Amino acid sequence: MSNQYEVLLRRHPNNPILTAKQWPYPAHTVFNPGATLLDDGTTLLLCRVEDRRGFSHLCAARSANGIDGWVIDAEPTLEADPENHPEELWGIEDPRITFIPEEGEYFIAYTGFGRNGPAVCVASTKDFRTFRRLGVAMQPDDKDAALFPRRFDGNYALIHRPVTDQSANIWVSYSPDLQNWGRHSLMLPARRGGWWDANKIGLSPPPIETDRGWLMMYHGVRTHAAGSTYRLSLALFALDDPSKCLIRAQTWMFAPEEPYETVGDVGYAVFPCGYTVGPDGDTIHVYYGGADSCVCLATGSISQMLDWLDHDGTTFMGVAGQQAERDELGGHQ
Repeated sequence: MSNQYEVLLRRHPNNPILTAKQWPYPAHTVFNPGATLLDDGTTLLLCRVEDRRGFSHLCAARSANGIDGWVIDAEPTLEADPENHPEELWGIEDPRITFIPEEGEYFIAYTGFGRNGPAVCVASTKDFRTFRRLGVAMQPDDKDAALFPRRFDGNYALIHRPVTDQSANIWVSYSPDLQNWGRHSLMLPARRGGWWDANKIGLSPPPIETDRGWLMMYHGVRTHAAGSTYRLSLALFALDDPSKCLIRAQTWMFAPEEPYETVGDVGYAVFPCGYTVGPDGDTIHVYYGGADSCVCLATGSISQMLDWLDHDGTTFMGVAGQQAERDELGGHQ
């Protein structure tokens, strides 16, 4: 019997694959990219770029193989527009990209940082050159958002993470038009006590559609005397009802270990906002921020993640929000 934990995400040996040194204009840090595959097979990363003011904007980098040879836009791809959008006064951050076939467009859920705090904003594009802002979807304090690629009972669905005085949990909300949101439902509660994901969790990249359900990669924040640690794990939700959690892992599956993940502007943080899936439909390339300072790549298998979740997870019955009280008692049925 091995005394090693199963490895689900394998770091690329060339990590970090993108840093501020590669940028064609001055940048302090580059991290937390949204990701998508374009029609010609090009990998596009929409990176969060922070300047020395502390303000962020978004910039696209393209690669034929998703690893190297990046072609980076010569200037910011999407900048904050505080004059017309005051919710973007201090920058825009952490994009998550979803292509919605019905609309024929890519939709970007991102964080607008304004006077009242972080808010969930949405923009769309067909070419990552010109963008159409849909405005604020969720008022502050809210972030870590992504859209599903299709409707449920005629409505679009948005995952997001509002914060209250007590905790930060993952919610899902619905809209008939991508602008007016309602039917807010608790999707996944943060656990309590000594758990690795106690008190504060959030969506990482957009949900992954599988034959068994929507696979969610989420982060948990463990606060301790020396600061905080951001780790990743998995949960699975019903295909026809994303508010219904089927399985939730008990343990974390990926955590900061390498120097580029432990040392930086926010040390001990691995934070993915995007992924691409290989031609086999199983290989997943996860793009993540390392210590809020660089862009990194890790590769895994969707089927292996599901197998691991079966072994490590606990089975939920009913709507995830109804399990909050049980989670507070330890997360077991």
